[in-house]
Amino acid sequence: MGKRKINILQEAATAVAEISFFIESKGMPETAKKFVDEVFEFFETISIDTATHKACAYHPWKNLGYRCVHYKKKYVIAYLNLKNEIIICDFVNAKLLKE
Repeated sequence: MGKRKINILQEAATAVAEISFFIESKGMPETAKKFVDEVFEFFETISIDTATHKACAYHPWKNLGYRCVHYKKKYVIAYLNLKNEIIICDFVNAKLLKE
């Protein structure tokens, strides 16, 4: 079981940072740090060769060929699944994905 290289686009990294900043602004700095650590650990699980997820249901992402996976039932991670690489494109609150 191998792992593919992971690239995280600026948009996804910024989204994680903004959520972390929000948590920290509520007076929970340790929780904010833990959130970031857990998200990036989850990104690692996507890179396993045998991990595959379905195409995104959100049509703009589906048209771009993104695959989606839920994180803690609240967030959606959109990524490109390439042979030797995973490109994490976006990290969004699932409630925001309405058409």
